[in-house]
Amino acid sequence: MTAPNTTSMPDHKPRPWVDLLVSIIIPSVILMKFSGDEHLGSVNALILGLAFPLGWGLFELIRYRKKNFIALLGLISVGLTGGIGLLELDAGWLAIKEAAIPAIIGLAVLASTRTKYPLVRTLLYNPNVLDVEKIQESLEENNRVAEFEGRLLNASYFFAGTFLFSSIMNYVLARWIVVSPSGTQAFNEELGRMTLVSYPMIAIPSMVMMMLIFYYLWRTIRRLTGYTLEDVMAPHLAEKEKSRQ
Repeated sequence: MTAPNTTSMPDHKPRPWVDLLVSIIIPSVILMKFSGDEHLGSVNALILGLAFPLGWGLFELIRYRKKNFIALLGLISVGLTGGIGLLELDAGWLAIKEAAIPAIIGLAVLASTRTKYPLVRTLLYNPNVLDVEKIQESLEENNRVAEFEGRLLNASYFFAGTFLFSSIMNYVLARWIVVSPSGTQAFNEELGRMTLVSYPMIAIPSMVMMMLIFYYLWRTIRRLTGYTLEDVMAPHLAEKEKSRQ
C-alpha cells in the first residue's frame, strides 16, 4: 500500500522589490555601465543583462507553474530584445516589439470578453482576491446579475485600455531613447536607460490605472450588494487581516 502523494506546489508570494531588482535595476546597470570593450563588451553585456529577467521569469514559471499567457509573453519579449541586439537588426524593430507585446495582451483582453472566461474576471474578480461565491449569491438574490455583468464588461474595456496606453508609451520611449544601431555599446546603454525610464513612466501609471479599475469594480460590488470590502474579501485574505489586528 503506497502513501498518498502529499507534495504540493509552493504558494506564490508576490515579491515586487525582487522583481524590480532582477528585471529592471540589475539589467539596466549591466547594459549602461558594462557594455564597453574595457568591461564585458556589447554582446556579453546584452546576454548577461537579459539573462536576469529571462532566468527569473523561467524560475517563476517552473517553480510556481505560472504558465499564463501574460508571463509567457514577457519571456518572449525578453527573448526578442536579445535577438534584435545579437542579430544587429534595425533599432526600429525594438520599438515595434515594445509596442506589440502590450497590444497583443490588450487584444487578448478584448477577445476574452466574448468567452465565458474574460481575463478581467481571472485577474481581478477571482476567488484569490474576493469571495466570489458570496457576491454571486447576493447578486442573484437582488436580481442584479445582469447589471453587474455589464459593469464587469466595462472593467474589461478599461483593462484593455491600460495595455493600449502601455503600447503607445513603449513605442514612443523606444523611438525616443534607442536611436543607435543594435549590437553596439551605445545601443545597450540606451536599452538600459529605456528600461529604467519605462518603470516610472509606464509601469507605475499602469499600476495606478489597474488600482482604479479594481476600485471601480469594488464600488460596483458595494452598490449592488451592500457589502463592505471586509465582507467580501477572499477567506484566506480575511484571515490574514484578522491575524494582524
